[in-house]
Amino acid sequence: MNKIILKTIAAIGFAAITSFSFAQASDMRQIKDDVGRDLQVPVSPTAIVALHDSMLTLPLIELGVLPVGSDGRTDKATGRNFIRAGKSLTGIDFDNSSIKYVSSDLEKIAAVKPDLIIISTGDQDILDKLQAIAPTFVIDYDKRTRIQIFEILAELSNTVAKLDTLKTRYNQQIQDIKNVIDTQNITVNVMQPSKGKILVWNSYFSLGKVLRDAGFKFPKIVNEIKPGERAQFSAEKLQELDADYIFVTYRTDRNHTPQNTVADFEDVIPNFCNYLKACRENQMLVMPREAASSNSFTALGLSAFTVLTHISGNPYKKLGK
Repeated sequence: MNKIILKTIAAIGFAAITSFSFAQASDMRQIKDDVGRDLQVPVSPTAIVALHDSMLTLPLIELGVLPVGSDGRTDKATGRNFIRAGKSLTGIDFDNSSIKYVSSDLEKIAAVKPDLIIISTGDQDILDKLQAIAPTFVIDYDKRTRIQIFEILAELSNTVAKLDTLKTRYNQQIQDIKNVIDTQNITVNVMQPSKGKILVWNSYFSLGKVLRDAGFKFPKIVNEIKPGERAQFSAEKLQELDADYIFVTYRTDRNHTPQNTVADFEDVIPNFCNYLKACRENQMLVMPREAASSNSFTALGLSAFTVLTHISGNPYKKLGK
């Protein structure tokens, strides 16, 4: 038999034994995951593996839980593994913490001896093998909002009190915006130029949640996009996508700068700024994508701060005036 297969079988066999010992040593409870499976999971897990860095690992860190293992990204130039936005939002990454980079490698996952594994529906192809290592909870991103993902992670990790504190801080940040800015009379939009088109979400992740929770108005064409979905538009729709304030993003994890986003807009239509009043009036704001998109209360706070400081102190000009 192939040596690699033998090693994998041995690792899974060992993991099955260790997961049994965890089950005997810990208080267990039953919970249903997002694909309808009834699972026995630890009441207070101490060794979680999270197989999505920005959607699962970052929230766990903010809840005060360091996973023993996590999926992550790899810098093609250096070969360095990293948690996307880990250091910029939490100060924690593989190289300065006890979190091990495990990717979806069954041997690496077994080696960190998890008592709970949390995955997305995208990893269901190895679900049975993961379940042989430790109880494996599946989260469906299409069924849960990002806050709901935080809520189930807090329930699974026994950190509901910490989540309540994070929610309280965020709610105050939204109230601060409402106290200072007449959000009901300001239109906003978030755009992302990509391959000669404009991508627009009904609500662009953390930044979109802040804008909608604060009560800003969006263009009609954006509100027609179904919640949780996005649409792609050609240059002919630019003026329908215009707003009093436009937000666009760039990726710092790829060493991009705002100029990369400007170049992408130019690919959509040369001299694009002439077609957007928000751009002509210097009311188009460019911010790092990690702060605008990550599943993180820190990202929500940074987005709220950006909105508050950039709009409250600006004697803006209304669209069409």
